[in-house]
Amino acid sequence: MGTARCSADAVTIQVEPPDQGTIQCMMADSDRVYADLYPVEENHLLDPAALIDPDITFLVARCDGVVAGFGALAIRRDENAAYGELKRMYVAPSLRGIGLGRRLLQALEDRARADGMALLRLETGNRQPEAIGLYRAAGFTERGPFGPYAESEHSLYMEKRL
Repeated sequence: MGTARCSADAVTIQVEPPDQGTIQCMMADSDRVYADLYPVEENHLLDPAALIDPDITFLVARCDGVVAGFGALAIRRDENAAYGELKRMYVAPSLRGIGLGRRLLQALEDRARADGMALLRLETGNRQPEAIGLYRAAGFTERGPFGPYAESEHSLYMEKRL
């Protein structure tokens, strides 16, 4: 599917289960991309089975009904409070550059607010300038490692107050 067929009114974003065949194929594609960019021990991806958890909301973006991307919001807790962690954000390569990532990120932020979270955090790879640019444009700022993450030459850690 090319970008010319995906207009703003053709996009839907909603909660869906991550164990659908089409979504799992797209996850496998994203896994290959990340495997080409980073050492295996530096990939902090949740597999589809881990995404089926009551503390994780999985959103799917569709264009004219076809899966165009996805992202997850995990509720995490530390010594201070609960926060949301963005996981597995991905947009199909053929549909990049038309704002789907921005819309998906906004939907995840809206969900976090609705769930009463005041803080979002994420870990992303430093070889993904488009993703980093998206997060910075949305108001995320850099911070140190959090939760299970350790300092890494390949990772960038960010957060945003909601």
